[in-house]
Formats: sequence, structure tokens, C-alpha cells
Amino acid sequence: MTAGDKAIQILDGGMGRELKKIGAPFRQPEWSALALMQSPELVSDVHTHFLNAGATVITTNAYALVPFHIGEQTFNEQAFKLAETAAKLARDAVNAQQGKQKGKLSVAGCIPPAFGSYRPDLFDASRVSEILMPLIEAQAPYIDVWLIETASSIEEAEAVVSLIKTLSSRPIWLSFSLHNRASTDEPVTLRSGEPLEKIVPVLRDVERVLFNCSQPEEMESAITITRKLNPNIAIGAYANSFSERKRSHQANALLSELRDDVTPARYLDYVKSWIAAGASTVGGCCGIGPEHIKAISEFLETQTN
Repeated sequence: MTAGDKAIQILDGGMGRELKKIGAPFRQPEWSALALMQSPELVSDVHTHFLNAGATVITTNAYALVPFHIGEQTFNEQAFKLAETAAKLARDAVNAQQGKQKGKLSVAGCIPPAFGSYRPDLFDASRVSEILMPLIEAQAPYIDVWLIETASSIEEAEAVVSLIKTLSSRPIWLSFSLHNRASTDEPVTLRSGEPLEKIVPVLRDVERVLFNCSQPEEMESAITITRKLNPNIAIGAYANSFSERKRSHQANALLSELRDDVTPARYLDYVKSWIAAGASTVGGCCGIGPEHIKAISEFLETQTN
């Protein structure tokens, strides 16, 4: 199946919750970094689970390798080595799987929010290079594209894109996180509250724009609006299954409850609507597991036969 004239790429799903599911060490604030430190073989297992489910793009497990999650001391002492390990694990998993499934498999180098998910209020432009440069330099030899994840403001997106451009020639995929609207009558905004129309200038410097770590209900509108704003750019989406409307704690503070209505079949329905709206890359974020990715892969396989 294609979106326009572009074949659909399938991202993997949420690393953290899949690690928890298979019994890896997992807690806040370290999140998925804890398994990377203590049980890296389980990180490899999760990559393999998603590849076996049909993912064609695997994201490195570097999301939590920032001081916000692992602390300043651990970051200063281990960030580069941990990021390098994360990238090697992803590359090894892809190399082992290449040829066993159709199409080219790729590794996306994760560039996480440097100051915590959904926290545009904590963004500090003066520290972006200090925090993200070690992650970029460590992952660069092993990745095919850069995936800036969960960008919550225009300032954050512009700063991170600019930094990567100075350090690497690899293509950049930029993924924004969206505010959870109370109703579809509200405008689509970033977590910062900025309207989606504000992302247009930064799109000049990226190969693909995506939306992630947001409710699946938010994605179709964001894709439709972005397609109108920039008809030529490739668009993607990968939602989470957090119960955002029920969450009473600050994001990143505790493990958020997952929705029980985002089954593989229901998630596939959302994905179909994203593709119809113009998405050419689809996958999952927190709480979306290999079973969801398998449903997507099997559906797309039926569309190409």
C-alpha cells in the first residue's frame, strides 16, 4: 500500500513498555535507559520482537539518555558509551534480520527531548549542544536517519535541527508531540500551545515530519493540516496509548496508565485513517507493542499483493 506515490514505512513501537512487559529492569526516572545499563540483551530482544512483527525502521534506545532521566553524574560519565551501545544494538538487530523480510530495514538514531517529555517550559537553549552532542556523535556511525522525537515547541525543534545539521549529513526526521484536545473543535497545537501552522519554517530543513507520543485521535487532523501546509513533505505518525485524560501526575514522574481500548485492531483503524490522510510512515510510541505493529504489517501486506 502507498500514501500517494510513497511506499509505507513501518516504525517500531514503544521500547519502554515492551521492556517492562518482558521483565527488564524498568522504572522512572531512568525509564528505558535502565535496561540499557543493566540488561542490554533485553533491548536487543525488543528490537527483534518489533522486526519480527514487521517493522522496517528500528529506533535506537537512546530516549532516556539525558540528565533529566539518568542524572547529571551518570550522564557525564556514561552518556556517550550508552548511546553508542544503543546504536550498536539496533544496527546489529537490523543486520541480523535483513533479508528475512521484504524491503530495506533502517536504523533511526533517537534524539530525545533534552529536558523531559511534554516539558517545553523546561527547555534551555544554552544546554542543547552540551546534552545532545554526545548522543549524536555516539550514534552517528550506526544509523541511517536521525529521528528527533517528542519535540514540544518550535524553539526546541529549530535548535535541535540546527545542531544536527552542523554535526551530521544524515537525513533528519522531526517528530512533534501534540496537545491533547478536549474536543475536535479546538485547534491542533503543540504541547507548547503553539498552533500547528507555526512548524512550517523548520520543515525546510528536514526530510520528514512526524507526530508522536500523543493520543491516536489527534493524529489524523495533524496530518491533514500539515499536508495542506506543505504538500510535498513526507509525513508520519506514531501514537501512544497513555490514558492522558486520567493522568493526575506530572508527565515523567510516574508510570502512566495505559488505555485498554487501544487494541491492535483499534489501533490499525487509526493507522488506516492516517494513511488515508497522507501519512507514509506509521508505527507506535509508548504502550504500542509488537502485536500492534504486526497488525499494521499484515494489513499493508494484503494491500500490496
